[in-house]
Amino acid sequence: MPNISNRAQHMPPSPVRKLVPYALKAKQQGIKVYHLNIGQPDIETPETALNALKNIDLKVLEYALSEGNIEYRKALTEYYHTLGFSDLTPDNFIVTNGGSEALNFAISTLCDDGDEVIIPEPYYANYNGFTSTFNVHVVAVPSTIDTGFALPPIEEFEKKITEKTRAIVICNPGNPTGYLYTREELQKLAEIALKYDIVVISDEVYREYVYDGKQQISMLDFPELSENCIIIDSESKRYSMCGVRIGCMLTRSKKIHDAAMLFAQARLSPVLLGQIAATAAHQNDGAYIRAVREEYTHRRNILVDLLNAIPGVICPKPRGAFYCVAELPVDDTEKFAQWLLEKYSLNKETIMVAPAGGFYSDPELGKKQVRIAYVLKEEDLKKSAEILKQALKTYREEFSL
Repeated sequence: MPNISNRAQHMPPSPVRKLVPYALKAKQQGIKVYHLNIGQPDIETPETALNALKNIDLKVLEYALSEGNIEYRKALTEYYHTLGFSDLTPDNFIVTNGGSEALNFAISTLCDDGDEVIIPEPYYANYNGFTSTFNVHVVAVPSTIDTGFALPPIEEFEKKITEKTRAIVICNPGNPTGYLYTREELQKLAEIALKYDIVVISDEVYREYVYDGKQQISMLDFPELSENCIIIDSESKRYSMCGVRIGCMLTRSKKIHDAAMLFAQARLSPVLLGQIAATAAHQNDGAYIRAVREEYTHRRNILVDLLNAIPGVICPKPRGAFYCVAELPVDDTEKFAQWLLEKYSLNKETIMVAPAGGFYSDPELGKKQVRIAYVLKEEDLKKSAEILKQALKTYREEFSL
C-alpha cells in the first residue's frame, strides 16, 4: 500500500459535507432531506448569465489568460467603480476558480511553512483546509454567541501577533455567523496591520447581502492599506452561480499581485465558461441584487424567529450573508446531526445541518451549535423549523437530556 502524506492525514474534514453519505442513504430510503447545511441558494441565476452560456459562439474553448480574460476583468473593474473604488484597473485583479482559489493564492503568497494567520472565530471552516494545505497555523480570537458574535476587543488581536504572523483574515459579512463589521472595527484592524506590517485578507463574497438598512464597509475603504490588503471576492453567492467557479483576488499592491501571478500561471487558467457567464451577470442593473436581498431578509426573519421560539434554542439575528449560528439544547450537535439523518424523520422528512465544531479551532467551543443556511424558500424553512422542534423533543427524551 502506498504511503499517504502527513498533509493528507491532517487535512480537516468539511463540517458542511462530512455528513453527506448519511443524507444520501436517507434519500435512498425515501426520506426528503432539507439541506440547511450548505450555502447553495435556490435563487435563480440571472437570465443574462444563462443566456450567455446558451448562446456561446466559439469554435474552440481555449485557455483563458492566467490572470483572467480582459472582458471579465473589465466587468469587475466597472463593478468596483460603482462601489466607489475608481482607482482600480483590470491589472488589480487576478481571476480565480472560485473564492477558494483566491484564498489559496493569498495564503501561499504571504506565508511559508510554520507561519501564522489570525482569524476571529467561529470562521468559515475551509480556512482550516486552506491553511493546513500550506502548513500555516490558524491563531483564533474567539467571539461568543451571547454577544451575537461581535468582534472581540482589538487588544485580543494584538496579543496574538508574533514574529510568525503574516495576516489577519476576516469575512465581512461573516460566514458562519452573519456578523457585519463596523467601520470603527475595520479601522482598528487597519491600524494594527500597519503597525506590524502584516496584511488584512478580507473575504467579501457576501458583500451585497446585508440587512436592516446597513451597508458593508470594504477594507478597500482604507487607502492607507494599499500595500497591506487583499480582497477575496466571488460570483457564487452574489448571482447564485456557485457552479461556475469564478472569483477573484484583488489588491492594490503590485508586489503582492505579481507574486500571486506566479501561482496563477502555475495552475494555468481560470474557467473560460465561468468568466463568460460572470461577465454577462454583471450586466444586471441592480434590480436582481435588490430583489434577492429582500428575499433573504424575509427568509432570515422567518427562520430566526422560528428558531428562537423553540424551547432551549438561542439564535442571534445575523446582519449579513445568509447563515446563522444557533445553540441547541443537546449534548453534541455532531451526534445530533447524524441522528437526524440516520434515525429521525417527521412525515418522511428530515433536515441536514452543519455542526459548528468545524467552524472553531477548538471543536469543543461549537459542540452545542449548528450553522444553518437560510437559502431555501419560505415554505421549506417553516417545515425545517418544525422538524427541528419535534426532533429536539424526541432526541432529548431518547437520550434523557
